[in-house]
Amino acid sequence: MSRVLLVIGDPNGIGPEIAVAAATQAEDPPVLVGDHHVLADLAAAKGFRLREHTPGVPPEDGVLDLVDVGHLPPDEFRPGVLSAEAGAAAVRYVTEAVTLALGGGYRGVVACPHSETAVHAAGIPFRGYPPLIAQLTGVPEDRVFLLLSGGGLNIVHATLHERLADALARLTPELVTAAGKALWETLRTFGVAVPRVGVFGINPHAGEGGLFGSEDERVTAPAVASLVAQGIDAVGPTGADVALTTPGHDGFVALYHDQGHIPVKLLAGRTSTALTVGAGVPFCSVGHGTAFDIAGRGVADPTAVVRALGLFGRTKETTA
Repeated sequence: MSRVLLVIGDPNGIGPEIAVAAATQAEDPPVLVGDHHVLADLAAAKGFRLREHTPGVPPEDGVLDLVDVGHLPPDEFRPGVLSAEAGAAAVRYVTEAVTLALGGGYRGVVACPHSETAVHAAGIPFRGYPPLIAQLTGVPEDRVFLLLSGGGLNIVHATLHERLADALARLTPELVTAAGKALWETLRTFGVAVPRVGVFGINPHAGEGGLFGSEDERVTAPAVASLVAQGIDAVGPTGADVALTTPGHDGFVALYHDQGHIPVKLLAGRTSTALTVGAGVPFCSVGHGTAFDIAGRGVADPTAVVRALGLFGRTKETTA
């Protein structure tokens, strides 16, 4: 049986401890991706030992399989400390996992939290996981999107970490259509046979027939028409407040960061999961941060990681 690759994220954050905790709880144990010296004591504290991962070798009780990347110098493993070395290691772990997944034999990749500040301190251009996954898979960035899942909602984002004015200027019917199609395809992998996709409006009330601007008539309405022409059950554009309170949707297309993040984070909080969709490699990260303030204390909650691992194992669920 193929397995999931579990990346430990920033090694100085809570990622290593929640990765080990989740792996020891999993019925279908993932393969850890990180550094041996970061994880060895954490595994031992749970009564497990680490072994080098060999593809095709089945899991064993009391053992955690590890792809030992060997990137972080031992003296740079300092839980709770933001550092460039740890930021670079987080990117290296993800790169290793995605490279393995591209080779086949794995169901997907789950990543524990990274620190964008630490990554930038390492001199690595970085705008979150979706652009990085696009780069690693060779898929154009405008065809790879973030899908937040949690609290009964699945919301894909046509734009993400950028100035709102820039995000709105970048919206086109083609971009919104691509986001909607990526959402639809992902919902089908979740076991939804015929997903219904709701597309939010850009302006309040989706423009109110031009009363609040013409952007929806020029961008989101043509995108919905294009999705329908491709055989996708898409509806909208509809004001986000109305769409979110209308039953019958399996997922939504948000046009900018806060439009999608706020409802999911409000309902799911730290248990939300973030999927990168459209790149051809199933990739999911948790919806919370590195929590440097509690790193290394053994009190971090692994629930979001457990839930993220479960996304690759579920067979029938219309909402998260």
